[in-house]
Amino acid sequence: MLHTEVHAPREIRVGANTIIGRHCLLDGRGGLTIGSNVNITSHALLITAGHDPRSTTFEGYQAPIKIGDRAWLASGVTVLPGVTIGAGAVVGAGSVVTRDVPEYTIVAGAPARKIDDRPRDLTYQLTYRRDWL
Repeated sequence: MLHTEVHAPREIRVGANTIIGRHCLLDGRGGLTIGSNVNITSHALLITAGHDPRSTTFEGYQAPIKIGDRAWLASGVTVLPGVTIGAGAVVGAGSVVTRDVPEYTIVAGAPARKIDDRPRDLTYQLTYRRDWL
């Protein structure tokens, strides 16, 4: 997790064999749960807190993010508070996820929209070795 920024680490749960790339933001203030064999590619932003733009007092809010097993968040993805990304789902590079992503769904864009489905019989386990270190 080289150069990854972590807020409220005690509120973050990460499953086995999960890979978190460089230069990510993991915001645990509202609760962050990441399943097993998840690939979070570099420059991803997982944001669990914000402010209500309609509030005259700039009221803050928090809402958890949940990411299911074997999900893949490609480079530069932003996931906003309260979103659940289902098991096996894929979020395309540069996407902004504002709503839940169903299991085994491929989404892309800003805001992210469904573009395809992923096979449901995924069995891989991620391993990652930085041989150059």
